[in-house]
Amino acid sequence: MAEIQVTQVRSAIGTKPKQRGTLRALGLGRIGKTHTLPDTPDVRGQLAKVPHLVEFSVVDGSAERTEAE
Repeated sequence: MAEIQVTQVRSAIGTKPKQRGTLRALGLGRIGKTHTLPDTPDVRGQLAKVPHLVEFSVVDGSAERTEAE
C-alpha cells in the first residue's frame, strides 16, 4: 500500500481554526515536521484543504520495507 509523506512548510499563524485543526489531524504542528500517512481518500481530502501550508509526496510502502530488510 502506498503512503504519503507530508511536511509542513508554512506557519499556521493567521489561518482559520479549521485549517489549524486539519494540520493537527495530519500529525503536524510546526514548520519542518514530517509525518507519513496512508494514501486514502480521507487523507487526500485533508491535504486538499491545506495545500498552501504543506508539501507531500507519495512513497511506495513496499520499497521502504525492502530497503529496511
